[in-house]
Amino acid sequence: MRTPAAQRAARTAILLALMLFAVLPLVSMFTTALAAPGSSPQGISWPAHPHWHNFRDAWSAANFLALFRSSALIVLGVVPATVAMATAAGYALAQLKVPGGKAIYAVLLVGLTLPVEALITPLYYNIQSMGLLGTRSAIVLPLIGLLMPFGVFWMRAHFLGAETALTEAAKIDGAGTWQTFRRIHLPLATPALSALSVLFFLATWNQYLLPLVLVDDPAKRTVAGGLGAFQGQYGTDTVLLCAGSLLIILPSLVIFLFFQRNFVKALLQGAVK
Repeated sequence: MRTPAAQRAARTAILLALMLFAVLPLVSMFTTALAAPGSSPQGISWPAHPHWHNFRDAWSAANFLALFRSSALIVLGVVPATVAMATAAGYALAQLKVPGGKAIYAVLLVGLTLPVEALITPLYYNIQSMGLLGTRSAIVLPLIGLLMPFGVFWMRAHFLGAETALTEAAKIDGAGTWQTFRRIHLPLATPALSALSVLFFLATWNQYLLPLVLVDDPAKRTVAGGLGAFQGQYGTDTVLLCAGSLLIILPSLVIFLFFQRNFVKALLQGAVK
C-alpha cells in the first residue's frame, strides 16, 4: 500500500521540526562562540569577523587537556566493566534458570527509579569511610553501580528476544553454558552492546554532579564537572562559555555519529522479525 502524499509531507514536516529543535541550539552556540570576546550576542547571527581563537582561549583557560585526560580515564574505568557485568547478568536472567532471578530483576528495576540526587549524601559518607574521597575511584565505583540496573535491563531484553533454536542446537552439539554464551549469543549481541556502550559513554562523559561533590581537584573531574568551575570563573563571558561547551560536546557527537548504525539497529531489534 502506497502512503498518501499528505501523510508523507506531514511526517517530513515533523522530522524537520524535530531536527531544527535539536540543531538550532548548537548553531546558536557556535555563532556565539565566534563572537568578539566579552560581548553578549543575541540570537543567531554570523559575526562579521569570526574569532576562531576563542576555542583556543577556552581550551587554555579551563585546562581542558587535563580534564579530557581525566574523563578518558574515568570512561575507561566505567564503561568496559559495566558493559561486561551487565551483559553477563542480563544473559543469566534471560537464558539461565537463576535461583531468585525474578526477585533480583525486581530489585534492579527499583534501582532505575532512584534519582542520583537522593543518593549523593549517603554516597559521600560511604566514599569518605572507604578513604576514596577526592580520587577518580570515587567517581568510577558509584557510576558502575548507578549504571548497572539500566545495563542489565537493556541486555536482558536483548537476550529474551534471542532465538531458542540457537541455544538448543548448541546444546545438541555439546556446547556448555559458557561456550553458548561466548560463541553464539555474544556475537549476535554486537548491536546491543555497541548501543549500550555509547549510552554509558555519554552518561559518564557528561556526568556533572558526582565529580563536583566527590572530587575537590578539578583536574580529576570529568569535563562536564570542570565546566562548573569554568562557568563560575567566566560566568559573564558568554562567548568563552559557549566555546568551552562546544569543546565538551564534540567527543560525544563523534562517538554517536560513529556508532549510530549500531545504535539504531539495537533500538529496532525485535520490532521486525
